[in-house]
Amino acid sequence: MTEIIIENMQDLSDKDRFVFSVGCAVCGKHWISTPVSFSKAGETISENEKEIVYTALYQHEKQIAAVKAVKEAKINLNFCPVCKTLVCDSCFMICDDIDMCADCARVLKVAGEPVDA
Repeated sequence: MTEIIIENMQDLSDKDRFVFSVGCAVCGKHWISTPVSFSKAGETISENEKEIVYTALYQHEKQIAAVKAVKEAKINLNFCPVCKTLVCDSCFMICDDIDMCADCARVLKVAGEPVDA
């Protein structure tokens, strides 16, 4: 599931904070990660050497925030075992035999209740 989240994750970060998003494959609603502030947000860089360190620190903190976002996404999104997509709780159905997304349940004519029902 981690690889699928990473493949579908959009980077909404700016110079002050790191934020990531993943869209539901059924309804298109986007889950957004908890923002993480960059430790040097708001600081101005004047020297070339400091810019290199600033950029390296930014990339390092962004990578850490992305790992945190993936862990958070695993809690907030569901993986459909039928079509192999990520869906929100509203579009993930608890069914008798195997849980699946609402689209697969409709196509396969399987009854179920959404997770957030």
